[in-house]
Amino acid sequence: MSETESAISNGDQEALLDCVVIEPAASARWAVIWLHGLGADGHDFESIVPQLNLPPEAGVRFVFPHAPVRPVTINSGMAMRAWYDISGINLRRDQDTQGIADSVKAVQALIKWQNQRGIDTSQIVLAGFSQGGAMAMHVALRYPEQLAGIIALSSYLLFADQLADQASQANADIPVFIGHGSMDPVVPFPLGEMTAKQLKETGHPVEWRSYPMPHSVCLEQIVHLGAWLRNRVE
Repeated sequence: MSETESAISNGDQEALLDCVVIEPAASARWAVIWLHGLGADGHDFESIVPQLNLPPEAGVRFVFPHAPVRPVTINSGMAMRAWYDISGINLRRDQDTQGIADSVKAVQALIKWQNQRGIDTSQIVLAGFSQGGAMAMHVALRYPEQLAGIIALSSYLLFADQLADQASQANADIPVFIGHGSMDPVVPFPLGEMTAKQLKETGHPVEWRSYPMPHSVCLEQIVHLGAWLRNRVE
């Protein structure tokens, strides 16, 4: 049976974020670390796990961390869960260098936590929606050890102009699933297209999918995502 638990820090993992963790029926051999969007929390995508129709014998653990609470400039400074501050919506958005760096360390700590629980880095997928997808790509593309894949939904690249110099050779050909709504008013559709184009041009096997929806997730996308994940873990 799957279960939800709080990932409380222990030992040398004092900075570990609290998480919703869904354990597989079989022994865990894979892990998906899934980062929520701005203002949401780790429960946001918990309900889609059974809809992905992953084979129970694959042993996929899902880890849904809660981002820290911080003021967000674009939302009048209101405090909410966020991976970094956002100052405005434009093509050079999200330049909160310190906030991004702090979240990089937090996500890296989650990867190492899964390593300590017996999951090799090569069997960990980083996933995320919107701001969470931006963080997932930012960390995975620069991570020094090979990861299993990236899922970026309704998202974009952070510091896209720096990627060529910062990219990790270990993840030079990491597979990426990118899905985006064609009517997205929050993260404009061209940002998703540009992200897919840049990663394809740098040699990543990208599955790019667009859907007639706003800034959200639809059933068709979940079906496509489930098929993509099954190819990673089978």
